[in-house]
Amino acid sequence: MLELSILGFLFEESLHGYELKARIQGLSGHIRPVSDGALYPAITRLVKAGLVEQRTEPGSGAAPRRILSLTEAGRVDLQARLRDPKEVEITDGQRFFTLLAFLRYLPDRAGQAAVLRRRQAFLDTPASFFYRDGEPVRAEEAPDLFRQGMLRIARATGAEEKQWLAEAIATLEG
Repeated sequence: MLELSILGFLFEESLHGYELKARIQGLSGHIRPVSDGALYPAITRLVKAGLVEQRTEPGSGAAPRRILSLTEAGRVDLQARLRDPKEVEITDGQRFFTLLAFLRYLPDRAGQAAVLRRRQAFLDTPASFFYRDGEPVRAEEAPDLFRQGMLRIARATGAEEKQWLAEAIATLEG
């Protein structure tokens, strides 16, 4: 998710590390804060892989700034990641939102629709946070008020997401 965010934001424009970190935190919010100890090693890996390049420019103060840019190989890599996301990027809600933030950079609408269809298929599979005798527990059957709340909120959110996915796929497929 971190590398996808780095590549996605650098696809939009060159940034220095502080700006990049702020944008990633804005996308992932309080759910998954980004530490320097995670961000800068990820940037270093992407630079070593030839996907990101860095240059130094004078800073507004005394310290120079390291500006990060996406290479052509980085653009190709981002599009490959968008075209064929990992399963966890489909099944994990926050990771899927990160994928959605950059899916417009996949140039073909059929490829975009295919990614959305994968999410749609995942959401159509019966699931619950809780199970009894191997079967999903429905909100009305949950043993307490709080689990009922979790299940009702998840059901409402899932219904809205399914509706949006159907509409988006229809739009992409004409």
